[in-house]
Amino acid sequence: MKFQNILSWIFRAAAAIILLQTLYFKFTGHPESVELFTKLGVEPWGRVGTGVIELITGVLLLIPASAFIGGFLAMGLMVGAILSHLTVIGIESKGDGGLLFSLAIIVLVLSLLIQFLHKEQGVVIFKKFVKQENKTFEFQA
Repeated sequence: MKFQNILSWIFRAAAAIILLQTLYFKFTGHPESVELFTKLGVEPWGRVGTGVIELITGVLLLIPASAFIGGFLAMGLMVGAILSHLTVIGIESKGDGGLLFSLAIIVLVLSLLIQFLHKEQGVVIFKKFVKQENKTFEFQA
């Protein structure tokens, strides 16, 4: 197995584990999760909706053929989480020492690395969904 493949599995597994381990709290309506999404003004649908998207993202990250899409979704989720922490929630939430914020930063970095390692998937997606007016245009991975 190539070193790049090993790195990919490590990054994808770590990001998926972090995303998936929070689902219990979101889907069961854990008081801390409810309080967090209430602060954001999107309880309960924001909590449940975010949980569904995180579940889909975690599964996509674990499937090699969908790693780029999973990384892209994880990046979007984490940018939203980080902005929420910086603007509404605060870096430290309920005395967690900034753990949730730190995990969001970690998943963001992992998602960027995953997208870099699977950029060829991104090129294929880009070519499928974007019409090229100039047929001589070549996109290099």
